[in-house]
Amino acid sequence: MNLQELKNQAYKLSVSERLELMNAIIQSLQHELRPRSDIKGAVERMRGLAKTDAPPPTDTEVEVMLEERLIEKYLK
Repeated sequence: MNLQELKNQAYKLSVSERLELMNAIIQSLQHELRPRSDIKGAVERMRGLAKTDAPPPTDTEVEVMLEERLIEKYLK
């Protein structure tokens, strides 16, 4: 059954049956999307692990690092 046929069948259901169908679809989506939100939560919890006592690099230092990386990548 394709999507259009499914939509047509949904209109034939009673209001309570359509609500039940909607609930089932929402639950199935929540089960599929839940692992992604767990990954996001893990990333948020780990955010501070890479912190150092050193101050962040200045714009000039970042430009130098980028230039060095590009030289390393394309000229070596």
